[in-house]
Parts: sequence; structure tokens; C-alpha cells
Amino acid sequence: MRKPTWSIANLSNTTLTGSKPKAARIPPAPVDQSQPALLPSPSKLFVETTTYCNLQCSMCMKQTMGSELKEGFLTMETFQALDPAFPTAESLVLSGIGEPLLCNRLEDFIRHARGLMPRDSWIGFQSNGLLLDEKRAISLLEAGLDRICISVDSVSPETFSVVREGGELKDIDRAFSALNNARERCGRPDFKIGIEFVIMRDNLHELPSVLRWAASRGANFAITSHLLPYAPAFVKNAAYEPNTEDAIRLFESWRKRAEAEGIDMSDYFRTAFLRYSRTPEQDRMVAFVRRMMDDARSRDIFLNVELLLQRDPTWYNQVEATFAGAQKIADELGLDIRLPAVAPRSDRTCDFLEAGGVFVSWDGKVHPCYFLWHKYICYFTERKKHVVTKSFGSLADEGILEIWNSAPYREFREEVLRHEYPFCANCNLIPCEYLYCEEFEQDCYTNTVPCGDCFWCMGLFNCMS
Repeated sequence: MRKPTWSIANLSNTTLTGSKPKAARIPPAPVDQSQPALLPSPSKLFVETTTYCNLQCSMCMKQTMGSELKEGFLTMETFQALDPAFPTAESLVLSGIGEPLLCNRLEDFIRHARGLMPRDSWIGFQSNGLLLDEKRAISLLEAGLDRICISVDSVSPETFSVVREGGELKDIDRAFSALNNARERCGRPDFKIGIEFVIMRDNLHELPSVLRWAASRGANFAITSHLLPYAPAFVKNAAYEPNTEDAIRLFESWRKRAEAEGIDMSDYFRTAFLRYSRTPEQDRMVAFVRRMMDDARSRDIFLNVELLLQRDPTWYNQVEATFAGAQKIADELGLDIRLPAVAPRSDRTCDFLEAGGVFVSWDGKVHPCYFLWHKYICYFTERKKHVVTKSFGSLADEGILEIWNSAPYREFREEVLRHEYPFCANCNLIPCEYLYCEEFEQDCYTNTVPCGDCFWCMGLFNCMS
């Protein structure tokens, strides 16, 4: 990984609150051209059928300021513009911001794609499940649907109705019954039913019981993901650790050394700037923290000292233990489960782009990933982040393969695949004018892709893929 043009070692001085120098251009590293993301056609298609929804979940992007979301339904004409990509597609996910079951042409889309996609490919979507009865379930399976993922964030009726405002747990129970009956009546034992569980501090303890509840109702898989706060009110409910795995390991090793040497680092930020009135003990503590920063720099580890001093290792251990217990339960029940990282992973990957995914909104715009699919405001810890839609063309103007193979889109994917971006969330120079402006142009490594602060890239969020 490239090192930044400014260093965390300098943060031991007054640059802790200063601005960064302009980044210098570094020649790009070569990229393996055989990766799915660089093949002549996309392997995974994510297509939004609608942005309308029958719920008003408070944690949803649709309910937040700054989303500027335009409502609409996907047309068959726009969907058929994807025909050149279907014969080589491994999967088709008919989900976006809205509720797919509100789309009355959903079965037509499934049937059309199934006629063009490979035999071993699959078609699925995520849903809140409230509109699913047996008649609709049979209709979907007969059209060629292969899997569905239902949102279940609690098995407490009271908690469920709060999290999924406008829905009730009994509706989800009915949806599972309808899907199981349809699976049997249509002779589709291969049809997979799953759940999506959004992990929050308020419902973490319910994960084991939700898995058992879902498995008892015929679920085959579970996708779990951390909460993405779209408003300040939800920041405190995020369950993930904000510091990277490498940062935690390095900090904990230095914390043990501090304890052995009788040094208390907790007061660092108050005493670091007391240049002329520090006690010898305070001088010793400041020098110790600066050595820790130098050590981090030598290992190319981003270290946000303030976040590390505030971290709650007890909560981290609780989340880790809950995930381990959930995995054990899933193994016992034969449930395929995808768990997020407890803390931002140091070895970052883009599960969507690297697998050859492409995202198409209901109006035909073509996007690279979930992160850049729509415009919105979100928060990492208490920092406000503006995310702007990234589109490489419209199916109304160009063919899907022409857009996919266009120079700007391919260059974007190659830049992402290099994984040479900073760990913005753990940088001491946040809030950063590069990353937290309303219009992202580049990061401090001169990357034009905003992956340095992508929640999916950090391994904190999972989606159907």
C-alpha cells in the first residue's frame, strides 16, 4: 500500500489540527486484467425495480435529509436494454432502495431474464415481505425466482414494529408460510429463503434467537450487516468498532507497555499542547504517545489516537462473542450465514466490484456499487459524510456493454482494484477537506475513487450478492 504524502508521525506536533499539503501524484500499480471486474461483460447484475416503499423505516436512506431521491418504477424497455449482459451473468438481484413487491412487472422481469441467463445462474431480491401471500409467492417461483431475502431485525413484536415502522412480525411469519407452501406446490426444493438482520446495539442480543426463529420457518441463509447511520440520532446505536483491526492490535500492545511503565495516556489530548506548563510526568506521557505514532507510521498503520483512547473493549468483546455464537448456531441449524467484521478490516476488498458487479437504477443509470448508487448523507462515528451518485452512463443513450467497457468506467474499476487508498476512518487529520466535502474529487493519495471511507470496503456491511 502506498504511503500518504503527509504522515501520522507529524501529528505529534501542531499539525494535529492543521491542514494537509496537496498530495503528489504516484504512478499506478499494475492490475490483473483477468479479474471478473475487467471481463468484457459484468458477472453480477443489481437492478432496482422501484424506489417506492410501503414502509417508513427511520433508519432508511429514504427518510433522511439530503437523499434527493426521485421515485419511480423500472420499465420493461429499460430492463430489456440489459439483454446483452444476461447470457454471461452469474446472478441478478432485483433490489434497490424501494420494495420490489410493489412492482407489478416483477414477474415479467424475472421471466425475461431467466430465459436469457445461464442455467446455473440465480435470480433473487431482498424484501420487507409484508406484501407476500401464497398467490404472489407461487407467481414468483413459477416465473423463475431462485431466492428471496426477508428483513427480520427482531423476533419481539414490539421491537420489530419500532424498527420496521409500519410492519408487524406476524406479517413476516405469514410470508415465510407462503414461501414454504409455494416451494412445495411448485416442486422447487432448490428455492432458497433467507433473512437480513441489521445489527444495532439495541438488537445485538436478539441475533441468536432470530437465527433460530428463521431456521424453524424454513430459512436457508442469513445476511447480517451493521447499521449505516443516515442521521446523527442513530450514530450511538451502531454496534461496530470504529478502529481498524491493525490499529487495535498496535494500540493494545502499546497500552500494555504504558501500564507496565506506569503511564496514563488518557489525558494526552489535553496535555499535548501545554508546551510550557507540563510536568515531567506529562512530558513522559506525550513522548510515549509520539513513539507509538512513529511505530504506527513505520508499519503503515493509520492510528486515530482519539478514537482508540475512547474505545470500549468490553463492547468489542461482546460483539465478537455474539458473532461467534451466531456462527455456531448457524452451523448447528445448517444455516448459511454471512457476518460482517467487528471492526474495519485491514485487508480491504470490494465484494461487488471485484466480483464483476454492476448497478442499474430504475431510471436506467449505470453505477459501480451500492456505496455510490444514490446520493445521501451518512455518518461514521459523529462525522457527517456526503455521498454523491456516481454514474457512467444511461441505458437510454448507450448499451450496457458499451457503458461497461467505456474508458472512464474501466479506469474507475482498475483504480478500485489496486486497493491503494488510505484508511480515512482512522486518520488523525479528520475531518478531512478531501473526504468530507460535499463534492468528492480525490483523497490524500490522489485517488479519484472514494473507497478510503467506504463502509462496504471496510467489511462492515453485507448485501445480497
